[in-house]
Amino acid sequence: MAQFGFDNDIHSILKLDMPITNAPMARWQRKASSSMSTSCANTSALSPGKSGNRSLSLSKTPSKTPGKNGKTQCTPSKAGGDRFIPTRNNKQMDVASFLLSKENEPMDTNPSAATSENQKAWSVTLNGYDIEEAKILHLGGKPLNAPEGYQNNLKVLYSQIPTPVSTKKNRYIPSVPDRILDAPELRNDFYLNLLDWSSRNLLAVALHSNLYLWDATQGDIVLLMKMEQVEDYICSVSWIKEGNFLALGTSDCKVQLWDVENQKRLRSMSGHTARVGSLSWNNHILSSGSRSGHIHHHDVRVADHHIFTLSGHSQEVCGLEWSPDGRYLASGGNDNLVYVWPGVQEGSGQGSNAVHSFNEHQGAVKALAWCPWQPNILASGGGTSDRHIRIWNVTSGSCISALDTQSQVSSLKFAPNYKELVSGHGYAHDNVVIWKYPSLTKVAELNGHEGRVLNITMSPDCSTIATVAGDETVRLWKSFELDPVKKKAKERMVKHV
Repeated sequence: MAQFGFDNDIHSILKLDMPITNAPMARWQRKASSSMSTSCANTSALSPGKSGNRSLSLSKTPSKTPGKNGKTQCTPSKAGGDRFIPTRNNKQMDVASFLLSKENEPMDTNPSAATSENQKAWSVTLNGYDIEEAKILHLGGKPLNAPEGYQNNLKVLYSQIPTPVSTKKNRYIPSVPDRILDAPELRNDFYLNLLDWSSRNLLAVALHSNLYLWDATQGDIVLLMKMEQVEDYICSVSWIKEGNFLALGTSDCKVQLWDVENQKRLRSMSGHTARVGSLSWNNHILSSGSRSGHIHHHDVRVADHHIFTLSGHSQEVCGLEWSPDGRYLASGGNDNLVYVWPGVQEGSGQGSNAVHSFNEHQGAVKALAWCPWQPNILASGGGTSDRHIRIWNVTSGSCISALDTQSQVSSLKFAPNYKELVSGHGYAHDNVVIWKYPSLTKVAELNGHEGRVLNITMSPDCSTIATVAGDETVRLWKSFELDPVKKKAKERMVKHV
């Protein structure tokens, strides 16, 4: 008996797997405690004679998961041996230990505000956001803000806020002309310039030997002049910037200047040896191009009007256009060349040498247009054998872009209201095309003429273009009307200027 007591004491001293009194209960123990409390109580009450067996059984690691096959081990030697515990940092372990210890405490039926704040803090610490505020679908209100420093490289497919593209209103461009005017006895000659619109809203049209004025405001038509000789005809018309004087180039090699308000011819300037097919104004300087290939500068203020002669073209000058700032004069001829000449300086004979000479066109160049918002940009169009629109930078002398229109280019005009380029075409399309500048993508086609389009001119407010064609009609197209908001803003800007 003494030996048995001695062995029992030795086993009690050497026993190292005593449970930690301050540690929380394992999860499997908590699950089994409610249903197996009676069984655990009976197991723990062993007789003194079997204390050695009890000590020995406690030192063994359970081989099976508790609860299986009706066997239950109340105190395993290795806590957590029956489950996988992932690696966590110290901060997460502290929070997890605190939450486990809180599970053993009785739940408060009336949690205080401090408890809810603690729960929110735990949620933000563990998840990065408050679970109570997170939703799977968020249909109303503003979207949740992304965490600071977060970058989303994915494309947005759906958005509650409309994008500028979706709210932008499409511009309506009428496909039919706003008005059609008859133009009987119009000369169907590609090289002539028979149409121009003044700043006072008067449209000048040359019909063979007669010059008519159409008042776009009142709708009245006035016959301004008629050539004295039956065989003579008007080759070109051009308004001065102020709109009170009109220049005419005639087939008898003269340039006439008319006072429109008084319907009186002021002077007739000679000097050319062939018909005058192109005219262009630069303040008081009037430039005229003739079939001989020469370009004359006239100072209309003085009696000795001829200032200088530009010689470069070997054939008829059919296109002539001063730049908006008056620095350059562009000329196009039947020799397929485009010349850029310097401006005329007071009291000097400078201007004899061309700044640039472009020979890329393969056909006659009649269509010329300067960009109003980029004074150094020139557009030119070639005839039937060329069909190209080319954009030039006269500062560098380079061709910026070229477009094959598949049709003869007879006239070009820039439309500043929408920053577009308008082209008139002869064979084979006989239509008018609106291009977006500078991409030169097609915006619209204006069809209706039954003959080749000869000339294009623009109204003073830049909202309407007038086209004259070989079908002896003048058509007015309202293709560039501004919306009311932009129109009022532009009017206010003009008043301030």
